[in-house]
Amino acid sequence: MRQEDIDRALQVFGLTPPLTRERLEQKRRELLAMWHPHRYANLTNNPRKYMQMYKKGEVMTKEIHAAYEVLNAWLAARQKDEI
Repeated sequence: MRQEDIDRALQVFGLTPPLTRERLEQKRRELLAMWHPHRYANLTNNPRKYMQMYKKGEVMTKEIHAAYEVLNAWLAARQKDEI
């Protein structure tokens, strides 16, 4: 696992080490709730603006999931090293 990937994932989550699994889970839930694409349905009556925000929500949701996988694997590797 590359340090650049870990740094990018931490940036997506807005977190810094030391990191706990509980904090990672909490932040993941917060970000997914904030960026859920359907959240934008009632924010505007403009279909074009809605679709722009919907697509941005989709992109951010994918980024959050990818960053979560990286950080989850990183935490698991660190935990294994400590044992």
